[in-house]
Amino acid sequence: MALAFAVAALLVGCPSARAGGGVGLTRSAPRSTNPLHGRAMWIWELGSTDGGDLRRIIAGARYYRITTLIIKSSDGTSAWSQFTPELVAALHAAHLRVCAWQYIYGNHPGVEANLGADAVKDGADCLVLDAETEYQGRYVAAQAFVRDLRKQISARYPVALAGFPYVDYHPAFPYSVFLGPGGAQYDVPQMYWRAIGVSPTAVFAHTYAFNLPYGRPIYPLGQVYGNPPMRQVEQFRRLALQYGAGGVSWWDWQEAHAGEWSAVSAAPSSLPHAATTTAPAMATVGLHARGDLVVWIQEHLLTAGEPGAVDGRFGPSTQAAVEAFQAAHGLVVDGIVGAGTWAALLRYRPAAITWVRHGRRTVASSEGSPVPVVRLTRGGPLRLQAPASAELPARGDEIPRGLGAGRG
Repeated sequence: MALAFAVAALLVGCPSARAGGGVGLTRSAPRSTNPLHGRAMWIWELGSTDGGDLRRIIAGARYYRITTLIIKSSDGTSAWSQFTPELVAALHAAHLRVCAWQYIYGNHPGVEANLGADAVKDGADCLVLDAETEYQGRYVAAQAFVRDLRKQISARYPVALAGFPYVDYHPAFPYSVFLGPGGAQYDVPQMYWRAIGVSPTAVFAHTYAFNLPYGRPIYPLGQVYGNPPMRQVEQFRRLALQYGAGGVSWWDWQEAHAGEWSAVSAAPSSLPHAATTTAPAMATVGLHARGDLVVWIQEHLLTAGEPGAVDGRFGPSTQAAVEAFQAAHGLVVDGIVGAGTWAALLRYRPAAITWVRHGRRTVASSEGSPVPVVRLTRGGPLRLQAPASAELPARGDEIPRGLGAGRG
């Protein structure tokens, strides 16, 4: 109730708020081609963030030069009452961008898509999808969610995926769906270096190597929960600049202390020196690799005219297809997808595939067995069962489970 009064009080003093109602209140929102550009802070539970006092939140955002707030709008099939058109309007009136984020599970993708679209209608500047353990292996559900969401919002509306940072740890996760055509335009990996147990330098190197092949701009999500040392927060920011990130966001407001806030807002020129680095080459993928990154390779090989399986397993048939592709494009023929092969392969769009529960499956009895060949046709998208790699277990959760899920 206190929050409702705070929002109402702010709106009373806002000329644009008095001029109309509903989504129209957001007209004073700051404009940017990318709402993730700059410095953003995540808000999980608004009532636990400065006591839910919107005036304090706005004052804090201004003081620490926060340009975007990423506020939870739903959890699975449940909408959260904290995300409203009035809240968005009040924050827009304070010249803050507002992104909605939803934790999605995949049990009811259609309902989750509806809730995402509802947040967009509430005036959100972008929608962030927090998809983690629950979506591993769920290619059909992921595609249904993306399809139903895009039916309700424009194809150009900014959507971001906030998922696991280490793609190779999660071979069953459908990155190729969430970050593929029609999916999220932005990649916001949860790069919680302290929770993972590595340095900021290590988390950047690993995350970028395996996320870059999906071709989406990366906006690192760092941690200010768990009391990370200020120097590490500052180093994370420095590395983001050196890797060319257009913006950084932080999890999360309600758990940040004074030291973290100071490190997050320090002027770039004052950040401690970090070793000069550049974004690493994309991960090298070859024989016996398994996972969604292999699915991504196989989808591009099909479009490039090299028929083969789409099973997420880099077996002899995929190696042969890569060698044929390399020969046709004047590359070193070694059957390994490295920097040069990635650059050539990603000039092609991935094959259009409709993942279905019952349909043709391009899977072999073992890695060395003959694999059914898939060829592109003019009859529309291929209809295939989820790749065999969708059944692979994760190497482990490099980030703690449950961050962002439930509660409220």
